[in-house]
Formats: sequence, C-alpha cells, structure tokens
Amino acid sequence: MSPARRYLLTGVVVACAAIAMWLVWPLAMHKAAQAIIAAREITVTKGAPDFTLKNSVGKRVSLSDFKGKVVVLNFWATWCGPCKTEIPWFEQFQQDWAARGFTVLGVSMDEDGWKAINPFVTEEHMNYPVLLADEEVNQKYGGIDALPTTFLIGRDGKVAFVHSGLAPRGEYEKEIRSLL
Repeated sequence: MSPARRYLLTGVVVACAAIAMWLVWPLAMHKAAQAIIAAREITVTKGAPDFTLKNSVGKRVSLSDFKGKVVVLNFWATWCGPCKTEIPWFEQFQQDWAARGFTVLGVSMDEDGWKAINPFVTEEHMNYPVLLADEEVNQKYGGIDALPTTFLIGRDGKVAFVHSGLAPRGEYEKEIRSLL
C-alpha cells in the first residue's frame, strides 16, 4: 500500500472514530449524570441520613434525637410562598400528634441565617424545632433544589414519603396517619 493511501485510510479511520465519539459522548455523560443523581437521591425506603445542626440558641440538634418518632423533615425558607402555606399545617400537626410520637423538624435554607429566621418563627408562632441548614445537610439529602422539600420518616428511620414542592394538606395527613 502506498504511503498516500495509508495516510488517507488513517485519516478516514480517525475521522470515523471522532464522529462516533461526538455522537456517543453526550449519551455517556447523560448516563453518568443519572448515576450520580441516583446515588445522591433520597428515595422511599432508604434510611434518612443523620445530621446535626444548631437551633436559634446554638444547641446542637440531631435527627437521631427523634429516633422512634414519626418525623416530618421540612426544608423551607422564609421567602418561599409555598412554605408559608405549609407551615400552619405543620403547626397543627405538631399540636395534634406530638403526644403520639410525632414531630415536625423544620430546616431553614435561608442564606441570611437566624437574622431572617428568628422574626419569622416568632411571627408565625412555629411550635416545632427549627434548625439552620448547612451545605453538608443539603448534600446528604440529594441537593435540595426545590422548596419546600419534605421527607416523611417512619419510626424505623426510613423515608416513607418525599414531596418536592407543595403537597396537598390532605395528602400529608393521610401519610402521617399511616405512619402513626
């Protein structure tokens, strides 16, 4: 085979390989991204990742402090409209079912911290523990990218229900009752 012909054939092979990579690369990256997201995602029946955060007076509170209880773990923010809709429901649930081994645990995602949270908690008369999130908790729960995001955790510590965005009050009531 002549050098020119070999050079041309090599060029064709390299071009075909480049085109194949160009076509396959997005698919490979999409599959890899899906695998990463699935590994991080908290799904029903997975154990809820434990964490420790501080409350408004600096006391460290862990999710494991509520072991054996039904927990509504609510990620929210003071500026979030749907969160403001849910909070009165959660206050009522806390009042109605606390004696049955139930608690709501609010985790604020406010970037302004306690400066924004404390006046809001006082104004809304929130009757359940409120903590300030950090990046570690955010990552443990799959990277919270919608507010509110709520995990209903059974007495066994496993996530039973997940809501990203506002869910109907009746749906929460039904799910909580099934866990109590």
